[in-house]
Amino acid sequence: MTQSSSAAPEAPQGVDTEKPSAARVYDWLLGGTQNWAVDREFGRRVERMWPPIKPGARHNREFLHRAVRAALDAGIRQFLDLGSGMPTAGNVHEVVADYLADDERATVVYVDYEPVAAAHATLILERQNATEWAGLVQADVRDPDAILDHETTRRLIDFDRPVCVLMVAVLHFVGPDEDPGGVVAAYRDAVPPGSRLVLSHMTVGDATGEAAAGVEWFAAQYRHTTNPVWLRDRAEIESWFADWDVTEPGVTHLPDWRPVRELAPEEEIARPFAWCGVAVKPGPGER
Repeated sequence: MTQSSSAAPEAPQGVDTEKPSAARVYDWLLGGTQNWAVDREFGRRVERMWPPIKPGARHNREFLHRAVRAALDAGIRQFLDLGSGMPTAGNVHEVVADYLADDERATVVYVDYEPVAAAHATLILERQNATEWAGLVQADVRDPDAILDHETTRRLIDFDRPVCVLMVAVLHFVGPDEDPGGVVAAYRDAVPPGSRLVLSHMTVGDATGEAAAGVEWFAAQYRHTTNPVWLRDRAEIESWFADWDVTEPGVTHLPDWRPVRELAPEEEIARPFAWCGVAVKPGPGER
């Protein structure tokens, strides 16, 4: 599979480039190009207050890459990326396109409820000539029925074949009163045996003292926005895999899930602040 690279940032019609966007700030943290000065300034300000944010974003994106490639190695050719943000800076369709031969086919459905992310996603996929095999559903991950029944999802994903469901750095935006476990269960129930569930989630982890206070400060800032962040412990995150088979090496910190490189000393600062894991849905009689 091949794709063309995107050109310089172009603001889709109706998108406000005078205010920072969480999706575009994340793009900047990853070294992407779909961001403006206002996004970069916001990102630098947060980084000054909580330095782990940039290496943490890189850890999360590298985990996503490794998990997608592992799913491709397992023969999965369908991906549902929930809370995807903008498909740029090495997102799922780019990993898939780089991995597969030109005569192989895979499909990707991105899901994000923010209008700014949806507008940018649509523009980028069109410019990369990827709309035949990758699409965007503008919906909230907390509404599984709307996403699973959407015409774009139905066009690109066959739920009789295994699907890789990606919930990477999204569930910490789902509050405890919004039943995050039930949300995950709805997607688990919708896919057949052999499917994969990929999760990552912010946490205090095993950090203590000043480091723990820093991530709690970060989460507290988001409580004053339309996207509050909730930190959860390892046990709760593990419970979302239910009776699925968690693959090796289990639920770990992001850099420890099947690493392909050693971290530089300055990257170690972000290690404690997320848990991640991948699980496979067993077939009948396999449990």
